[in-house]
Amino acid sequence: MSHAIAQPPPELTREHALALLRDMLLVRRFEEKTVELYSAGKIRGFLHLYIGEEAVAAGAMRALSPDDRIVATYREHGQALLRGISAGAVMAEMFGRANGCSRGRGGSMHLFDAARRFYGGYAIVGGGLPVAVGLALADRLLQRSCITACFFGDGAVAEGEFHESLNLAALWSLPVLFLCENNYYAMGTALERHQAEPDIALKAAAYRMRSEVVDGMDVLAVEEATRRAARQVRESHSPVLLELRTYRFRAHSMYDPDLYRSKEEIERWRQRCPIKKFVERLREWDWLTDASYAELEAEIGGVVQRAVAEAEAGPLEPVADLLTDTCTPRDRPHDVPVAPQRASPP
Repeated sequence: MSHAIAQPPPELTREHALALLRDMLLVRRFEEKTVELYSAGKIRGFLHLYIGEEAVAAGAMRALSPDDRIVATYREHGQALLRGISAGAVMAEMFGRANGCSRGRGGSMHLFDAARRFYGGYAIVGGGLPVAVGLALADRLLQRSCITACFFGDGAVAEGEFHESLNLAALWSLPVLFLCENNYYAMGTALERHQAEPDIALKAAAYRMRSEVVDGMDVLAVEEATRRAARQVRESHSPVLLELRTYRFRAHSMYDPDLYRSKEEIERWRQRCPIKKFVERLREWDWLTDASYAELEAEIGGVVQRAVAEAEAGPLEPVADLLTDTCTPRDRPHDVPVAPQRASPP
């Protein structure tokens, strides 16, 4: 685990440090606004908040290249925003509006933007893992230089897809960077209650894969580890697993009463808030003043406010267009067999 240091790392610039702070603040303030809007009934369906985990998205996304592919989970607002999907497009998607990044059809859990190589948003636990392996296999066969970064939670480690995906990635030497966002709870089940071996990084050894444990509450540690791991994946064409140990301050979802952990435990983790700790470091280095911090907050507040306005002004998809991009029997290709209709019961 990292500790505050008196001087910044020699390779770190003030400009880059402030960019990391801005990234984390954008995710935090955006998420806090979605809580208000969900409570007001403007956002419906499921909503899984990233509050507390901002250092993972901020550090990792800065270490990846624009050509790299991103596969995320249903708690993916942070990755989507920091990948470059506009706050307005993300917010409109949550509103179910046609100007959302998935045209309002996916909502919070299914953010998608192929132009930015952001391939979801998967509501099924572990569902993104085999997709990431498939993307990496295609890139390897086509001799592309990009890698696929796959984010998943500790709960996905209990799924068969986790082991199948790591096995195939290692067996076929695929360029996948597996990023486990270990927040210690799979929904409401503590890590030690669903894993016989709770040290997730150790599981990579079964597939002869390099792994590393990272302080997921430290944005600089996340960026450094991700950059190092991404370089190895890119150069060796072999997968790497990073276990990013972090914590969500809010419940699993807005429907969750959060009765499976104590208030004392949450408060202990809040003392390690990645934004609070990074602000303290920047002040210690004389890189952040009250005025510059207030200016940054005002800028981000404006971004969030405009995102809400864009979402509220967005159109609903016409009912006549609801079957667009779906395959119906009428427009099914002739070479695709149609399953026989079952006879009606007598």
